[in-house]
Amino acid sequence: MTLQQKLTQLLDAAHLDIAASQQQQLVRLVELLNKWNKAYNLTSVRDPMQMVSRHIVDSLVVLPYLSGQRFIDVGTGPGLPGLPLAIAQPDKEFVLLDSLGKRIRFIRQVCHELGLKNVNAVQSRVEDYQPETKFDGVISRAFASLSDMLTWCQHLPQPQGHYFALKGQYPEAEIAALPTAFKVEDVFALDVPEVDAERHLVIISTRG
Repeated sequence: MTLQQKLTQLLDAAHLDIAASQQQQLVRLVELLNKWNKAYNLTSVRDPMQMVSRHIVDSLVVLPYLSGQRFIDVGTGPGLPGLPLAIAQPDKEFVLLDSLGKRIRFIRQVCHELGLKNVNAVQSRVEDYQPETKFDGVISRAFASLSDMLTWCQHLPQPQGHYFALKGQYPEAEIAALPTAFKVEDVFALDVPEVDAERHLVIISTRG
C-alpha cells in the first residue's frame, strides 16, 4: 500500500473530506518529515505509514471543531498539528511557534517545497512572542496541563478567541483545576483510525 492509499483510507474512515491536491501535499509532508527525521530526530515515529495515522490524520480530526480565521499552534514541534491543518485549510492563516531552530527550519522548508502561503513559522518561546494581531484560536498539544497552556498563552487570543487543547485521556482533574477566569466550552472525544489511545479536544474561552 502506498502512502497516498493509506491516507485516503484513513481520511475516509475518519469522515474527512480533503481535496486530492491537498492529499498530495499531505503525502509530501510525510515524505519530508521522514527524510528530515533521519538527520534531525524530529519525531519518535519512524515508520512513514504510522506518520500518516499518528501525525497527519491525528492532526486533521480537529478540523470540524475549529472556528475562526487566524490560528497559532504553540509548541508546534515539526509542525503538528499546524501544518496538516494549514494544508487542509488554505484560506486560513496559521502561525507555527516553537523554540527549537531545527523544527522551524523544517517547517520553513516544507512551506517552500509545498508552496504554502498561509503559514508563518516563528522561532520563539511562547512568553516572548508578542503578535501584532491576536488570534481566533490558540491550538496546542505540547503543554503538560490545561492550566499551563492558559497561563503561558493568555496574551495570544483576541477577546472572543478560543483555546483548542489536544489531550489524550479526558482531563477531568485538569478541567477541575482551571483558573476561574476561564471556562470550558466543550470537550469532544476524537476518533483517530488506527490509533488506539484516547484523544480529546478541550475548547476553552475566557469568561467575559
